[in-house]
Amino acid sequence: MLKRTLTVERVFSDPNLSGPTPLRQKFSPDGRRVTYLRPKDENDELLDLWAYELATGTHGPLVRAEDLVSPDELQVSEQEQARRERMRIRQSGIVDYDWSEKGNRLLFPLGGALYVYVLEAGHGQRVRRLVGPEQGVFDPKFSPDGERVAFVRDGNLYLVDVDSGDTRRLTTDGGGVVQNGAAEFVAQEEMDRHTGFWWSPDGKHIAYTQIDESLVPLVQRPAYYADRVEVVEQRYPAAGEANATVRVGVVSTDGCDTVWMDTGEETDIYVARVDWLPDGQSLAIQVQSRDQKTLELVRCDIATGQATLLLCETGKQWVELHDDLRFLESGEFVWASERSGFKHLYLYDLDGHLIRALTAGNWPVDRVSGVDEEHRVVFFEGWIGSPLERHLYRVSLEGGEIGQVTVEAGWHEAVLASDCAYYLDTHSTVLAPPRVLLRAVTGEHVAVLEANVLPERDAYGWVMPELVTLEAADGMELYGRVTRPYPFDPEERYPAVIKVYGGPHAQTVRDGWDASMQAQLLVHAGFVVFELDNRGMGRRGHAFAAALHRHMGGVEVADQLVGVDYLRSLPYVDGQRIGVFGWSYGGYMALMCMLQAPEVFRAGVAVAPVTDWALYDTHYTERYMGYPEEDSEGYERSKVVTYAEQLQGKLLLVHGMADDNVLFQHSVLLMDALQQASIPFEMMVYPGKKHGINGKPARIHLFNIIVAHLRRHLMS
Repeated sequence: MLKRTLTVERVFSDPNLSGPTPLRQKFSPDGRRVTYLRPKDENDELLDLWAYELATGTHGPLVRAEDLVSPDELQVSEQEQARRERMRIRQSGIVDYDWSEKGNRLLFPLGGALYVYVLEAGHGQRVRRLVGPEQGVFDPKFSPDGERVAFVRDGNLYLVDVDSGDTRRLTTDGGGVVQNGAAEFVAQEEMDRHTGFWWSPDGKHIAYTQIDESLVPLVQRPAYYADRVEVVEQRYPAAGEANATVRVGVVSTDGCDTVWMDTGEETDIYVARVDWLPDGQSLAIQVQSRDQKTLELVRCDIATGQATLLLCETGKQWVELHDDLRFLESGEFVWASERSGFKHLYLYDLDGHLIRALTAGNWPVDRVSGVDEEHRVVFFEGWIGSPLERHLYRVSLEGGEIGQVTVEAGWHEAVLASDCAYYLDTHSTVLAPPRVLLRAVTGEHVAVLEANVLPERDAYGWVMPELVTLEAADGMELYGRVTRPYPFDPEERYPAVIKVYGGPHAQTVRDGWDASMQAQLLVHAGFVVFELDNRGMGRRGHAFAAALHRHMGGVEVADQLVGVDYLRSLPYVDGQRIGVFGWSYGGYMALMCMLQAPEVFRAGVAVAPVTDWALYDTHYTERYMGYPEEDSEGYERSKVVTYAEQLQGKLLLVHGMADDNVLFQHSVLLMDALQQASIPFEMMVYPGKKHGINGKPARIHLFNIIVAHLRRHLMS
């Protein structure tokens, strides 16, 4: 008996068919409760703050966004909108929160204002607005004792007393092109650093970055909205052009002058990470060279700014950044490095001397999940047996055998309690959406926090994908995933769609739930869907990732064509009716596939594609392509418009008209090249939409035209 057919309207309607997966899960400092963000059942784009009480096993909302702010008042500042775009946050409401270290208060921004939730206050008195929306609060953070909050406003750092509400300014020289306490564009977009200040452990100092964007080219970017056109002036550092100048200072919360840290004579650098040492008297700064082939970890004395080099990582192509530095009370630190070809963990003393490697092998650590200093154990996530899975592991700081903590096959994401005795395990597989379980690290199951039971979901015909292993021409193993149409007749021959991303860091083929449901949507529309993780993508080691170095759009396309050959070998696939669909880097890949193998792809869809890497930002592009003036041939070879005249398939080009990441200019260049060559194509633009083209009406419209385009050109 056939089940329901999945439709675009249902995928992007409420409740979300992925189920109520808790977001931003955190243990309270005392370990008595778990807090998380949960979307409303009737609106999965509006988040509320909830808590789970471990003692009673009960869930309940702490704060509902609409109880404090009406939907019309949920607008945030342009700076905060940009930050959320960089963090890929599509929801509104309470999108972030912070625990005080004492565990008696919670802090959260909402509608441009700042609120405090006091656990010990009486019912109805627990939520208090600390700072109004008119003050423009940005990136608020509790002090370690929870008595003060630091935030950024108009380019300067401020402090507000939680009890009295008294506010004072810590820096005075910010504004315009000079910003104190904020992360510059490339730090947010490419370096995964979304903040620009850090409290010291004792709460007596704040370290912060000061960015000066005066040398960064000012791009006038028209943003087209339904009711207006805005000319946005954006400091955008394209490949080969000047970056923001960044320096690190430390200011006393008593208001003394800033002491600037010594990060070397070279100023054309990236300040990648900033961390405090446990004593609160020293700062660790990770400094990456402009060519990204060197990463230095320096320790700075906050009283003098004097720096000592602890270690230096170098790479032939680049050195990858990470968030896996952990300073220990024992006077040691844990560090991650790809020096062996795979990311692994190492233990150092505070003078930068290597004590021992903690992990090794032809597999990578994904991230450090926690460190139990009392029992001298490091917990980390990654894979050892199969790159299609992700597990939680443990290893002693003394070295030795690695133990696997999670058991079930599939994809695990862990949140550890502060003492590392318990963890939240968000587990899924290709056909099982995420469940959240509370477990002890010793293996005991404690509770189910979210069973993710949604009866309606079972009414649809979900198709189990087949995970396959292919071999490239040079013998490299490539992992793919093929999903058959619903319903499926083995005697039929179906059109196929290559759903592609193909870019660095990402992994699309895995034994985990795909919350986008795009593949399932396409198979319900009558297509075979194939996904393949080509070289250049993540979790397979440095050599696998670095295969695209200085030649983006080359080896990735060659690997995707290996997938095409596999598809054509399947008896139920019509090899003459193959299409391709991708977004962002995937949009770039869709275009490069259509242009470099025009005889293969009858149709394609490219959403928000890069078409010329010379127009993309410094940190991302130069890591993979070097400087434009040093390799103009490489940039030309990797440019979409170089091959524009080769287009044969039916192209649908899509872009948001306010995209501040992959600028609309990228699609304009391709439009012009195709028009100059008298090649027809279809185009859809979205007024006011940025890179993610977010919002239910826009998503419904977009995916309806994607499905219609592919059906029109591949079904006959």
